[in-house]
Amino acid sequence: MKIAFIGLGNMGGPMALNLHKAGHAVSAFDLSTDACKKLGAEGVSIAKSAAETLAGAEVVISMLPASQHVEALYLGSDGKPGLLEHIPVGTLVIDSSTIAAATSRKVAEAGGKRGVAVIDAPVSGGTGGAIAGTLTFMVGGSEADLERARPVLEKMGANIFHAGGAGAGQTAKICNNMLLGILMIGTSEAIALGVANGLDPKVLSEIMRRSSGGNWALEKYNPLPGVMETAPASKGYAGGFGTDLMLKDLGLAQENAAAVRAATPLGGLARNLYAAHSLAGHGALDFSSVIKLVQSKPA
Repeated sequence: MKIAFIGLGNMGGPMALNLHKAGHAVSAFDLSTDACKKLGAEGVSIAKSAAETLAGAEVVISMLPASQHVEALYLGSDGKPGLLEHIPVGTLVIDSSTIAAATSRKVAEAGGKRGVAVIDAPVSGGTGGAIAGTLTFMVGGSEADLERARPVLEKMGANIFHAGGAGAGQTAKICNNMLLGILMIGTSEAIALGVANGLDPKVLSEIMRRSSGGNWALEKYNPLPGVMETAPASKGYAGGFGTDLMLKDLGLAQENAAAVRAATPLGGLARNLYAAHSLAGHGALDFSSVIKLVQSKPA
């Protein structure tokens, strides 16, 4: 299948590469020259622009940072037309960015008017899941369009859920990431408390992992350096999922909560803590670096 892939960051790059390895003809693009060179070195065809990726494409996939980027890409900005003006009727668009549900619905509606099917399919699983092809996709859109997308999604992920209509995938994703942000702060506090009392962090982490406090952070993403070799914490908090991206997602959750009058007090507190962490200069570090906020300082 001919696939256009736009957005080759920490998540998009490995996803596009997995499609290439699966035998699909991938034409990829990113504003980052380094990201393009990295994927090009793996044999993936690199286009000179987002529009150029569309040549012959049956499926268009995007993985961009925020709502404004997705809207500008597909709907245009500053008087410039978006990709929907150039995408042929019958093409399937899969947007795997994590953005506002309202934006996903807006793009899907615009696509529908042009005969282009658009589904939102944000992911969970981190960079490790992107590389291994074991991501979880949360899909918003029609069941028929999901079935069209399934053969492609299966090459990038191990779990595919139909959350509902357009925008439902985004709603599921912000609920998940709000919980993840809260869990990481709680896990960090617990580990920091144990270490302040002289406990071995590896032993404490294993105790909690196998007890009622067990969670994904303890299983796969321990926030303390040296406890888990594969976690970003042991790599200087490089790569992974940035603090500023978590802050963005927690902001989306709070905006949504306000719109539907839902009470999310812990989500709001988590957002404020990640905001403080970002303002302290850690916005580019993996979100698990939030443990720095609660670690005891040497006397």
